[in-house]
Amino acid sequence: MSAEQVSSLCEQLVKAVTVIMDPASTQRYRLEALKFCEEFKEKCPICVPCGLKLAEKTQTAIVRHFGLQILEHVVKYRWNNMPRLEKVYLKNNVMGLISSGTQSILEEESHIKDVLSRIVVEMIKREWPQHWPDMLKELDTLSKQGETQTELVMFILLRLAEDVVTFQTLPTQRRRDIQQTLTQNMEKIFSFLLTTLQQNVNKYRRMKTDLAQQPKAQANCRVGIAALNTLAGYIDWVALSHITADNCKLLEMLCLLLNEPELQIGAAECLLIAVSRKGKLEDRKPLMVLFGDVAMHYILSAAQTADGEGLVEKHYVFLKRLCQVLCALGSQLCALLGSDSEVETPANFGKYLDSFLAFTTHTSQFLCSSTQITWGALFRHEVLSRDPLLLAMIPKYLRASMTNLVKVGFPSKTDSPSCEYSRFDFDSDEDFNAFFNSFRAQQGEVMRMACRLDPLTGFQMAGEWLKYQLTAPVDTGPTNSKTGEGLCSIFSPSFVQWDAMTFFSESVISQMFRTMDKDEIPVNDGIDLLQLVLNFETKDPLILSCVLTNVSALFPFVTYRPEYLPQVLSKLFASVTFEVVEESKFVVSVQAPRTRGVKNVRRHACSSIIKMCRDYPQLVLPNFDMLYNHVKQLLSNELLLTQMEKCALMEALVLISNQFKDYERQKAFLEELMAPVASLWLSAEMQRVLSDPEAFISYVGADNKIADPVMDDPSGLNRSRISFCVYTILGVVKRARWPAAMEEAKAGGFLVGYLPSGSPIYRNPCTEQVLKLFDNLLALIRTHNNLYMPEMVAKLGETFAKALDMLEVEKNAILGLPQPLLELYDSPVYKTVLERMQGFFCTLYDNCFHILGNAGPSMQQDFYTVEGLAAQLISSAFINLNNIPDYRLRPMLRVFVKPLVLSCPPEYYETLVCPMLGPLFTYLHMRLSQKWEVINQRSILCEDDAADDNPESQEMLEEQLVRLLTREVMDLITVCCVAKRGAEHNSSVAVDGDDDEAMATDVTPPASAELTELGKCLMKQEVVCTALMITAYASLSWKDTLSCQRTTTQLCWPLLKQVLPGNLLPDAVSWFFTSVLKGLQVHGQHDGCMAALVHLAFQIYEALRPRYAELKVVMEQIPDIQRDSLEQFDSKLLNPTLQKVADKRRKDHFKRLITGSIGKPLGEQFRKEVHIRNLPSLFKKVKPSLETDVLETHEDGEDLTVLFEP
Repeated sequence: MSAEQVSSLCEQLVKAVTVIMDPASTQRYRLEALKFCEEFKEKCPICVPCGLKLAEKTQTAIVRHFGLQILEHVVKYRWNNMPRLEKVYLKNNVMGLISSGTQSILEEESHIKDVLSRIVVEMIKREWPQHWPDMLKELDTLSKQGETQTELVMFILLRLAEDVVTFQTLPTQRRRDIQQTLTQNMEKIFSFLLTTLQQNVNKYRRMKTDLAQQPKAQANCRVGIAALNTLAGYIDWVALSHITADNCKLLEMLCLLLNEPELQIGAAECLLIAVSRKGKLEDRKPLMVLFGDVAMHYILSAAQTADGEGLVEKHYVFLKRLCQVLCALGSQLCALLGSDSEVETPANFGKYLDSFLAFTTHTSQFLCSSTQITWGALFRHEVLSRDPLLLAMIPKYLRASMTNLVKVGFPSKTDSPSCEYSRFDFDSDEDFNAFFNSFRAQQGEVMRMACRLDPLTGFQMAGEWLKYQLTAPVDTGPTNSKTGEGLCSIFSPSFVQWDAMTFFSESVISQMFRTMDKDEIPVNDGIDLLQLVLNFETKDPLILSCVLTNVSALFPFVTYRPEYLPQVLSKLFASVTFEVVEESKFVVSVQAPRTRGVKNVRRHACSSIIKMCRDYPQLVLPNFDMLYNHVKQLLSNELLLTQMEKCALMEALVLISNQFKDYERQKAFLEELMAPVASLWLSAEMQRVLSDPEAFISYVGADNKIADPVMDDPSGLNRSRISFCVYTILGVVKRARWPAAMEEAKAGGFLVGYLPSGSPIYRNPCTEQVLKLFDNLLALIRTHNNLYMPEMVAKLGETFAKALDMLEVEKNAILGLPQPLLELYDSPVYKTVLERMQGFFCTLYDNCFHILGNAGPSMQQDFYTVEGLAAQLISSAFINLNNIPDYRLRPMLRVFVKPLVLSCPPEYYETLVCPMLGPLFTYLHMRLSQKWEVINQRSILCEDDAADDNPESQEMLEEQLVRLLTREVMDLITVCCVAKRGAEHNSSVAVDGDDDEAMATDVTPPASAELTELGKCLMKQEVVCTALMITAYASLSWKDTLSCQRTTTQLCWPLLKQVLPGNLLPDAVSWFFTSVLKGLQVHGQHDGCMAALVHLAFQIYEALRPRYAELKVVMEQIPDIQRDSLEQFDSKLLNPTLQKVADKRRKDHFKRLITGSIGKPLGEQFRKEVHIRNLPSLFKKVKPSLETDVLETHEDGEDLTVLFEP
């Protein structure tokens, strides 16, 4: 090939590259130039000479980079077909470029250095060690030429370690060859790296102060940084002995470099990786040298210097690294101490704790939070937690927490020194808020651990802080609350202090009661604090909310002095009716709505009363009459409390009535309590309203056109009456119970007999009252479902056309949009009538289904034996499902169907559960299939038609809802059909999280995944069985990864196993198998799903292939399947006389067969394949005898020889 051809081609290439990189080029020109360059790389036979010519020093950096890219392309994609001499020619020229073809270290562009090192690594990956045994020697020789070459050698060694060990981007055998050879030469490599680092650092230190030598010093510094980065790539995985060799020389050097500003971040990074190493405890022992005097001195002085120079980003990053180093040191100490490795508490443990505390008291919230996990580990440690030095730290740690719990440091504010640090760490106030909430929760955990070791100190500190807050003047700060003049907002200095103090006292007091013996509790001090809190008066809703939390925290002291209970009750009741403006209590006209702060106080007081009655019912029982009269008085004024508040107080009474332990007395009480509800609910007017959708719409005012959409709400009272009845029924059903102890239940008249199994049958004192109201409740549910019929929606008034839509809050939760920071917290909650109407429908719908869901566990056989219950439920809850939107169907399945099924005794499966679930599952399958069909169509269409790309667009919301509904349905089927393993199902309810929740890759379903009795009962009915099987297997190719993985691992095989003994149609068997392969096509790109689906396909093929030759026909349609390999697999499977190969190997063989059906991520679908050939093996394989066959393949198919590597 003549030099002229090379030159003229190079000229064209230079022009093309210039056009591509010139911002002024038109798009057409740029595309043509790009096409020319790409075709040249793919097809031109003279790529190597052209690439080398373009890479010459005389060219511009952009052209040189392109020339080197051409050479990289040649090595990656053409190497296998190149003649040996051409390979040698290219290799020598590339090494020549490193030797003399680049600018000096300080002038050369970093992208040129990067691509040059990549070319060398690509060659190493293809030829070393078998065909290029002297590679390491060549690199060593190059590095002797000077700093420029040494830096490039460092880049090559780092890139090699990353590709081979970290990212593992090459075939197994090549990877093994290279890693083994690296390991064998590691001593040389490490000493080379250390020597390079040491020599360059020494030169740099000598010359950096001499101005004349500045460029030389900078060059040495660059090499030092490169050596540290390369070390960081190796320290992670080499044998620990290299890191600790020579009396831990490496660690010592790294500690020294912590005080060298240019090199300290790299040194800290290496140190962190070294100290974080896991492995045998014995090997990790030498790391304790870092607790020695010298190392400690360097670490501490570096931290002090970095911190002393104010907030500079570089120093702050270094501080974060050092903090991580100290955390990792703490973890190593916890692992080694108390194990059998004979490590003792280091002499410098006190010094270590002091320096660690300095990070915990730092101005940066992020640094403080980084230390929490390690404090927790120290306080939990069996040896260290008894160490006097650590115990002496507890008061200091708690003092630090008192400061750290105060919520300041928002990046947008300037009210605290930590704001400046937050601007480095957080993009927005919302980010900081989310971080701070989890940081505070973490501190709570650690404080409780500290107080387990020293409960009294924490309590005394909480007491002092509480007393201080009670007497401190209120400082509302610059932002005044909109609730009223002189009140706090959530950013006011006083409130953030109250808030922090409350969290502190709650954490330490609860821990004290758990830890200390009854007689040691400081009762007098506690009661004194309680009295101070009870006597404290405030009109500020935010502070009052904190006061109520403190009352609850101190309440356990009342168990020692019951005479204080009435005082506590009156404090709480006063807060239930709290208003900022006194008069508005008595004004019946429409008043300004309460602010969120005020609502929270009232809600807080109600929940404190419920909590007290739930946790201390015996204590409250003697004051029952006082409590009852209080509540009656409040209920007598219809406008004084919201429906929710009324019901909360009634729930509290029901909880105490459970302590009567007398069926007749409790029944009489509940009858009296529910009398107003019963008379309202059963009145002729209410009966008419609840059973006729049109009358209902009119009664709640949804057919009106409202002039003033904020103030004008004539039907508000009607709505609140319905809500009141439903809330009350729910409260009673949820809270009324028989005594837990069987003897007490028997004595009180709750026991009515025994089941054949010997289990007792109880009756609930609320049953009679609730069942009396049951017909109207079902009528309301039927009416509510019918509201979604198009003709009913048309009857809604102009103002209320969207009354049945989702609330904005629900939409945001589903789309995962963050809630805004509550600056709004204290503005009045002016809801429009439409918002109130939406809230009413939403809450009413949920609560009705909560009642049905709680009815089974509450009333048991009395509920399940209601005449024609299945038919009644089908004609109410399951009516008009076609028009019910997904966001209403989801809660119905979760809060009604699932609890009803789980609590139903087996004797009612045939009469109640099967008749109900059969049609439901058939319907749900039809509905979900249609929804996913629409989504799949949409994704095909939207490639032609640009959709509205507003992120909150309706389509996104609908799609996410279909996903969540799918999870709900699959979860319901799993709960019904597959035996629970532990109590895992309660928590596995579909989360509103996003699709990429961390997915377990442990996929072999537990052997215990058997069908439940209910599952067997459902599978006996052909229609239901078909619906279940089709839903489970069709769902594998719906675009929801989480649902696919759960269904594959928990549901598909147990269902199929149940029908295996019968005669399955060949078409059905093919369809099941094809469904799994389709699932692989859609979800194969996710490791967790892929592994689970491959396992399922393997199970089906192994179990059914002997009976159904059709499965082989399906296999033959898989793209790129190797027929001979399939024949081999089949013959082994069908010939029972052959010795069975190990399970893992059969499965691996099967996975290779179906590779063509496994979907790839979009980024890999069109990637050009890189083929790296295996070289002759470095080790001769001895044919194993039969006994060792099991050992032959190691976990990831590695030879045992690897295990015996030095």
